[in-house]
Amino acid sequence: MTKRYDGVKVLVTGADGFIGSHLTEALVREGANVRAFCLYNSFGSRGWLDGLDAEAERRIDFRLGDVRDGRFVEESMAGIDVVFHLAALIAIPYSYQAPQSFVDTNVTGTLHVLEAARRHKTRRVIQTSTSEVYGTPDTVPIRETHPLQGQSPYSATKIAADKLCEAYFSSFDVPVLTLRPFNTFGPRQSARAVIPTILSQLLAGQTEITLGALDPKRDLTYVSDTVEGYLLAGLAKGVEGDTVHLGTGRTDSVKDVFDAACRALGVKATVKQAAERLRPGKSEVMVLQSDPAKAKRVLGWEAKVGLEEGLKRTGDWLEANLGKYRPGVYAV
Repeated sequence: MTKRYDGVKVLVTGADGFIGSHLTEALVREGANVRAFCLYNSFGSRGWLDGLDAEAERRIDFRLGDVRDGRFVEESMAGIDVVFHLAALIAIPYSYQAPQSFVDTNVTGTLHVLEAARRHKTRRVIQTSTSEVYGTPDTVPIRETHPLQGQSPYSATKIAADKLCEAYFSSFDVPVLTLRPFNTFGPRQSARAVIPTILSQLLAGQTEITLGALDPKRDLTYVSDTVEGYLLAGLAKGVEGDTVHLGTGRTDSVKDVFDAACRALGVKATVKQAAERLRPGKSEVMVLQSDPAKAKRVLGWEAKVGLEEGLKRTGDWLEANLGKYRPGVYAV
């Protein structure tokens, strides 16, 4: 049986992370020849890919390195057809503490990927953007043409990276497609994100859950849907130089998510707000809601897993992996 990626040579940067590990596994299932770029560490860990079964592991060419090293990036991209660029620093609270690290990884790292793609004449580069580039929007739902606004060092570096992709397409014909996922969630997401923060505390038996701001609204997309968007984007025709949202078109506040998580787990709890979990006032983004129409039109993509079902799946996984988390500890 023919698979979508049979014979296609792909590289996934950030393959050891949350979305990257799910995407890497999906590409293997789809028949791709996968090269997984994971962040070098002295333990030789491949992050979330350490738990792969033996058959999947044999089909992946692992490269431990750092996107800040241009030479290593160029060597890793040799012979690759499609690059899925997900490597990034993404924790907004940490970007207040270490903005230089975000510039080095998110901006310079993306420059290295683009330069390597230019030299190797790579057929497709998928840039991973974020809905945070819009800041608090002027209008919702947000379309891809909405102005960009950096309300955190993290979002500013992602805007810069996206603009580099735009420039390399216009200046050098590098075939880049920018995907802009809206708040993906699911198994393996780090505790710095709100959904694992809520679920891990509830699963640990806590009845008073510590959170930050409760009013911000987000468009929450389950990870399997986001991954399908990447798979479609890697092979789509005529999308070079474009930007496409991956979102549901629905928003839920943090308080709504908390209530839904309690229902999904069948528990009762209350919320306590903690000052250290709040963003600076002008940096908080109050609502992010996608217009997913373009993704359906140009990729044939739409989200299928609803918030309630996604919370149940994530809760089931977290319950079996709670030892990997520290419930109640604020992860910056």
